[in-house]
Amino acid sequence: MTQDKFYGTGRRKESVARVWLKPGNGAVLVNNRSMEDYFPRETLRMELRRPLVVTGLQERYDVIANVAGGGVSGQADAIMHGISRALLKLNAELRLTLRKGGFLTRDSRVKERKKYGQKGARARFQFSKR
Repeated sequence: MTQDKFYGTGRRKESVARVWLKPGNGAVLVNNRSMEDYFPRETLRMELRRPLVVTGLQERYDVIANVAGGGVSGQADAIMHGISRALLKLNAELRLTLRKGGFLTRDSRVKERKKYGQKGARARFQFSKR
């Protein structure tokens, strides 16, 4: 039995992306909008497609993504992570290629919380000796 859709969940910062890959011609839909309409910067669009480009499948699969939370940069990275996980379900032999590109590792960097008695996470109020 052959599967027609492959699913992957991607996360980055506060963003969570649910991504489906289906056979097609390389179209990318994000929250029912075209990728060009959703992501304003070309760098974000390039970043999002990187796992497909590295594996050479950018013209063979359509990407449908639902993404929520965070900002546009975190959302683009979350979709990239989701595409990578969906590609693994499509073909497990791509694991080494995706791992070398760093697409399978969840980027765990998040905003550090503000500390009490301070201006920010690390910023202090200016010290005055007198």
